[in-house]
Amino acid sequence: MRALHAEHAICAVLTSPDRPAGRGRELLASPVKSLALELGLPILQPDRLGSESREAVAALSPDLLVVVAYGHIFGPKFLTLFAKGAINLHPSLLPRHRGPSPIAAAILAGDRETGITIQRLALEVDAGPVLKQLVIPLGERETTATLSETVAREGAALLAEVCRNIDRITETVQDPGLATYTRLITKEDGIVDWRLSAEEIDRMVRAFTPWPHARTTFRGGELHLLEASPVGRVLPAAASLHAAPESPGRVVGIDTQEGILVQTGSGVLGVRMLQLPSKKPLHWKDFVNGVRDLAGSTFGGPR
Repeated sequence: MRALHAEHAICAVLTSPDRPAGRGRELLASPVKSLALELGLPILQPDRLGSESREAVAALSPDLLVVVAYGHIFGPKFLTLFAKGAINLHPSLLPRHRGPSPIAAAILAGDRETGITIQRLALEVDAGPVLKQLVIPLGERETTATLSETVAREGAALLAEVCRNIDRITETVQDPGLATYTRLITKEDGIVDWRLSAEEIDRMVRAFTPWPHARTTFRGGELHLLEASPVGRVLPAAASLHAAPESPGRVVGIDTQEGILVQTGSGVLGVRMLQLPSKKPLHWKDFVNGVRDLAGSTFGGPR
């Protein structure tokens, strides 16, 4: 919004109604609304995009609808209100990872690259023609939190460029045969199955940061895994005392570089940051100091 406001006249900001939040369940404005108020822009917050909403938008005589993570379907009647149509920012290289969680999906899939797509809105979700794409190379340590920051920064510039040149851009139709789809992430998606490989669990830890966190159980309680990585070197000799490839989830040792060493279905995962429910994040050394006989115990057992 800041990037577009710097170059264009924003006639209104369409965002969701204020929602109750916190223990007091007080109505809170979204960050989108807060910034619109700061910039002095008119705000529309309909519960649904019906006839009243269409009348309000039509009265503004808008040229272009620009959408980022609105979360609602725009019907054909609504889309006809914009002289130059509607465009959408999607944080993946469409047609790969259509749907609501493309950033986490790219990390979970182990993709070597992802990106940003500016596309025309279509009645089928994320299926419209592509106006512009930006490729973002991926390493092996991105999280959904850090990648979201990159997408927000780069996406703002890309969106401003597309709006600046909207009448001169050649559109490219997506190949539906290459489409993959994502779904909404749930809290249950974060539950770690230690039979997976160390690489797969590492991706879970990164994909589910900041929410819902990769989670396991330990001695009857829940434990969040905030930072981890596969151990890519020979294990210290002490770890072999507890190593048991047939026992995924077993803590096979402690290492000064890798942290808490946990056996997986294939390879060992080094866990370096953890969090108990309602507690502050803990460095692995602090966690180890507070737990007796950690080596040989098991993550992921019954509650």
